[in-house]
Amino acid sequence: MVQQERDAMTTPDRQAVARRIRRVSQLSGSFTLRSGAVSNTYFDKFLFESDPDLLRDIVTLMVQLIPANTDIVAGLEMGGIPVVTALSQISGIPSAFIRKEPKSYGTCKYAEGPPLENKNVTLIEDVVSSGGAILDSLARLRADGIEPDCAVCVIDRQTGGREALAEHGLELRCVFGMDEIVG
Repeated sequence: MVQQERDAMTTPDRQAVARRIRRVSQLSGSFTLRSGAVSNTYFDKFLFESDPDLLRDIVTLMVQLIPANTDIVAGLEMGGIPVVTALSQISGIPSAFIRKEPKSYGTCKYAEGPPLENKNVTLIEDVVSSGGAILDSLARLRADGIEPDCAVCVIDRQTGGREALAEHGLELRCVFGMDEIVG
């Protein structure tokens, strides 16, 4: 999609979307995160990803964060897949799907969809804590000569993920910081 078309989309109110995410998906209790850290606040991403109106509004905000030269948006398994699918639909940018591990059958690929070689790729994730899932995918992509432009997520938990990615030369852009969601 050309930049003018992106700019012409009706942009939902950020604060209203943040409140809806909080209302729909914020859970309280004791939760172990992927990083191993324990948190008393958890966002069940599948609750906001499975709400079609909310997901559309989230990716409409997200589209503004995608570099203009992006050829392919690549979602990380599993939570990044619904986000990247909706983002592709809204933006018109083709999507790819990055597995945690290559399949052991069929094509045995870890990246599904269009070829990523010689393309400007933006990684898409739902919630970032430590950045570990993105770093795992980044290592695999770089080993194949693919250098993503940046990573974009729905929620940055603001617990070191941005810094970890920066140490590996990858910028993280987020629709919301945790402080905006929790309020």
